[in-house]
Amino acid sequence: MSTEVPILDPQSMTILCNEYLKNNYIDPETSERLGVKRGLRNPDGTGVLAGLTNVCDVIGYDKKPDGTVVPIPGKLIYRGIDIREIVREALEKDRFVFEEIIWLLLFGSLPRLAELAQFCHLLEEHRALPDGFAEDMIMKAPSPNIMNKMARSVLALYSYDPDAEDLSLGNILQQSVNLIAGLPTIMVNAYQVKRRVYDKQSMFFHLPQIGQSTAEHILSTYRADQKFTHAEAKLLDLCLAVHADHGGGNNSTFACRVLSSSGTDTYSAIAAAIGSLKGPKHGGANLKVMQQLRVIQQGVENHRDEDEVREFLRRIIRKKEGDGSGLIYGMGHAVYTISDPRALILRENARELAYEKGYEDEFDLLCLVEKLGPEVFAQEKGNKTVCANVDLYSGLIYKMLGISEDLFTPLFAISRIPGWCAHRIEEVVFANRIMRPAYKYLGVRQKYKTIEERR
Repeated sequence: MSTEVPILDPQSMTILCNEYLKNNYIDPETSERLGVKRGLRNPDGTGVLAGLTNVCDVIGYDKKPDGTVVPIPGKLIYRGIDIREIVREALEKDRFVFEEIIWLLLFGSLPRLAELAQFCHLLEEHRALPDGFAEDMIMKAPSPNIMNKMARSVLALYSYDPDAEDLSLGNILQQSVNLIAGLPTIMVNAYQVKRRVYDKQSMFFHLPQIGQSTAEHILSTYRADQKFTHAEAKLLDLCLAVHADHGGGNNSTFACRVLSSSGTDTYSAIAAAIGSLKGPKHGGANLKVMQQLRVIQQGVENHRDEDEVREFLRRIIRKKEGDGSGLIYGMGHAVYTISDPRALILRENARELAYEKGYEDEFDLLCLVEKLGPEVFAQEKGNKTVCANVDLYSGLIYKMLGISEDLFTPLFAISRIPGWCAHRIEEVVFANRIMRPAYKYLGVRQKYKTIEERR
């Protein structure tokens, strides 16, 4: 008996595709003519206002009273606090900060010392998965894609929760803590099983240790020898911190809020967010950056020659190099214009480790892409203002930490789940109205024909 999903033969698939294409077409110009805001974007590229939030603000431009959009340096605000202030504190005091951000996003305040210590201990206690979960839900149903396995595992946790449908504030907070603490363990376990089943390599399972931050827990359970340096854990903590939330309008958070508005359970809403983040147009971009970096390294003879790098980027935009998409991955953002504060933070803090570990060529080349990309975009696309986004550097940081490309996007999910949970709570407690946007029907009226009349 085959263990794979049965697929249609090529001839049948061709018939079905042709039947669909014959009866379905929507001209993009029709959307413009009818005022449809494709992608929920206004004509000036800004997002359609779809809700209110106290959780996070993403600032990349100033919109004047006359509607003019003026680019400004980007800011990322968690509960009214600039991310740069949080990062500065973490660097000056040499401490891990992701757990503090989890508290801040969930509750809206900075935790006092005793509160933070108690909360960190609470997360430590909930990192272990339910008895038999790894064996029954992960090992017995492996997946070649870790994001897919994480989403399925989150849905499976529903069966282990006696109050899965309870939408009270206390219960959703309980579920949120369990998911925030347990998802890193699910991710690493799913990766180990993937190594064994699909990569034919040894797998190893390490138990969570008391006293570790989330970043330390990930490195400790991921690595065979469980060894890591403080600098490595701090850099990973920084990545988690800058990815923790990005407002209610980003695709995965919006997906979580849409499902939450229907009154569904926490596990369904978070699984939907993971499914959204899995898409290469959203969370998978840092992997695309690393793939493109290899193309640039191979195609450019002198990696320090700005003219040569500039011309290669121009060829990428013209779809003559790279994957043919015409995109310089890691450049451009839906909100940020002049700068992405997350990219600046990662660049500033990754240089030392990059040079220490022998990745100076890759790091310096990405810095050149950040420097030259906006200039090439302006020349090729008009006066469009673009900047490097967080994905330009996050993939290289994960590579520097020895983390498999299989986990680049899953680590994004680990970072973002506090934000998802914070927005879900806000949607359930305060919005209390199912989201239901409108779609205009363009189909042609036709008369029903009996089976005998059809030709």
